[in-house]
Amino acid sequence: MKKLLIFAGLGEIAAGMLLLIAPSLGARLLLGAELTGVAIPVARVAGIALLSLGLGCCSGSVWLAIWIYTTLAALYLAYLGVATEWTGILLWPAVAAHAALTVFLIKPQNAPSPRPASTIPLV
Repeated sequence: MKKLLIFAGLGEIAAGMLLLIAPSLGARLLLGAELTGVAIPVARVAGIALLSLGLGCCSGSVWLAIWIYTTLAALYLAYLGVATEWTGILLWPAVAAHAALTVFLIKPQNAPSPRPASTIPLV
C-alpha cells in the first residue's frame, strides 16, 4: 500500500507542478481548453493543493500536506494581492487565515507526543 501511495503522490506532484508553472497548458491537456482571466490564479491554487497532497502521500504525513498547503496558499494569495489586480474583499482575510494556520500548525509538530493510552498505568 505504501508504494501505491507514493506512486499516486508522484502523479499528484506532477499535476500540481504543471498547474503551478503552466496552468493553461495543464487545462489544455486535461480539458482541451485554454484558461483565461481569474481561472489562471484559481488553477494555481489547485496546483498548490495537488502538490501538497502529493507530498503528503509520499511522506505519509497529513500534517506535512496541510502545512505545505497553508504556507504556499498564504504566500501565493499575498502575491496576488500585492502584484496583480486580483483583490476581492476576502483576499486579505484568506491570507491572514492561511498565515495563522501556518504558524499554529508548527507547534503541534514540535510538541512531545502524549503516551499511548495502553501505556498509561491504571490506579
